[in-house]
Amino acid sequence: MRKIIHIDMDAFYASVEQRDDPSLKGKPVVVGGSPQGRGVVAAASYEARKYGIRSAMPAARASRLYPELIFIRPRFDVYKSVSLQIREIFYEYTDLVEPLSLDEAYLDVTENKVNNPSATLIAKEIKKKVRERTGLTASAGISINKFLAKIASDLKKPDGLALIPPGQALDFISDLPIGKFHGIGKATEAKMHRLGIKTGADLRERDRWELDKHFGKAGAFYYNIARAIDERPVRTEWIPKSIGNEKTFTEDIDSVEWLAGFLQKISEKVAGRLAREQAVAKTVTLKVRYDNFESVTRSITPGHPVAGAEEISGLAVRLLEETEAGKRKVRLAGVTVSGFIREGDDAASEGIQLTLFGE
Repeated sequence: MRKIIHIDMDAFYASVEQRDDPSLKGKPVVVGGSPQGRGVVAAASYEARKYGIRSAMPAARASRLYPELIFIRPRFDVYKSVSLQIREIFYEYTDLVEPLSLDEAYLDVTENKVNNPSATLIAKEIKKKVRERTGLTASAGISINKFLAKIASDLKKPDGLALIPPGQALDFISDLPIGKFHGIGKATEAKMHRLGIKTGADLRERDRWELDKHFGKAGAFYYNIARAIDERPVRTEWIPKSIGNEKTFTEDIDSVEWLAGFLQKISEKVAGRLAREQAVAKTVTLKVRYDNFESVTRSITPGHPVAGAEEISGLAVRLLEETEAGKRKVRLAGVTVSGFIREGDDAASEGIQLTLFGE
């Protein structure tokens, strides 16, 4: 049986700022853009979260919720440096480390470098070393798979440690509200509620056919996690599932022509990153946020591989016609590509030729 640890740093960006500037300790700190402009909250300290401040919230709204917030511009070079320090600690215990972002990772310690049979003791040691070497706190979740370990790390934040042992996994999932399931967002939660699925126990009562009918390919995942089954390995090479670029404008835009030009520019950046991944994409997605903060996405899967900036932007502009841009002002726009195929992948079933890589 596997032993998986999920480590999640506590309010990482904000905690780094409070560490580096002692005058900020115990104060409501927000890392992000200016509330006077179109800034967005990248991270909020726990003192700020008490007032309902959350990441991805417009900075102006955060400021209205609590005017005494202290706004700090992000220092991503510093956060990355600290993240590498923390990752070095992980590698002292196992090479099976899957970073999810700068502030969280999965570790498979089923077999480990210190020959410690207790994943809980390893997690405690990691937390202790993180505090000693960086001055920061982390929360850890331990269980038999990635799904349960991820949920466990959220149970006792901040500076928490929680174990979901194999004998308690099914009972734990039975009582868990659907909205607490990692991988189930707000829209899926609402759909499940409409279907009468409010807890893990409710989800377990549904057969595979019904879940496939309502949720497509995700149905199999939901069917399995309701039974505490998650066979996903801890992957040591992080491969992005999507590549995108978006921007919040300083002023709302009502010109479709201007937006089309903007999409061409960011499509060049997306295409450049796609080339560095040595991949082609199946799907292009456009994101538009109107001036009332309503966001919409439109996607297209053309049936052939997409790689170049010109084609990505062309598809994005075509998708723009399916939105209300021009009729409604736009405050944000972005382009994302997904469904990657890399050279050497078995793409025969997709009907895709990978000779593009040599062109």
